[in-house]
Amino acid sequence: MRRLFPVTDQTPAAAESREWSLAELAEAYAYPDLQHDASPEGRSWLRANMVSSLDGAAQHDGRSEPISSAADMRIFGTLRALADVVVVGAETVRAEGYRPARAREAFAARREAAGQGPAPAIAVVSASLELDFSAPLFTQPLVPTLLLTGAAAPPERVREAERAGAEVIVAGDGTGVEPLRAVRALAERGLTRQLTEGGPRLLGQLVAAGVLDELCLTVSPMLTAGNAQRIAGGPAPAVPERFALDSILEEDGFLFTRYRRIGEPAPA
Repeated sequence: MRRLFPVTDQTPAAAESREWSLAELAEAYAYPDLQHDASPEGRSWLRANMVSSLDGAAQHDGRSEPISSAADMRIFGTLRALADVVVVGAETVRAEGYRPARAREAFAARREAAGQGPAPAIAVVSASLELDFSAPLFTQPLVPTLLLTGAAAPPERVREAERAGAEVIVAGDGTGVEPLRAVRALAERGLTRQLTEGGPRLLGQLVAAGVLDELCLTVSPMLTAGNAQRIAGGPAPAVPERFALDSILEEDGFLFTRYRRIGEPAPA
């Protein structure tokens, strides 16, 4: 892996391709110091991690794995290890066979120093709560799985989720979830370092609501054609939102980019 941007005098070997340690990746993707931003009480930071082919596909045959790589998965694991909570849509949970996040020894000291538990919680966004509560995501998590839903969620599904050990969080007055309420509800539980892995429908909702602070986008050197979704779908914001480029890493033709919303604090 090599850093293409930014390159400074302090990184003389930046143009050389070499294997990066997990500690180096963690430093490259560190969250901003939210306790010292413009808000006196600090706040949450929501980043998205997505992969896209050269022709804009976020998936191939319904899954993201075929357009990913070993380096992309190392960054995927690093971003999870830095997060307090991973927010994901129910469709993605079903399609990708989501499992609970695991504790990783390589990040144990860093998480302890940051006041975090051994692994991030998984927060599933679902209006219907039509999920398999016998799956490992609910039966084997290190920390209870969270369910973000609306006030009109089916009561019997709410009860079944709670019997399975999940915590149900109401973040909408109707059947759906309101992105801003979801972000705030997680932050109120101390889950301020937030990561979403999509899918495209959920990411589109977050973009339209204006709550996304950062996008970590892997550009895969593949062409897929077909009718696959983009990384974000659904309703569009009234005005496209501009993001600033923070960094670009490269390995085997894959570009690992990091963008943040203009006006937000720079990464630590």
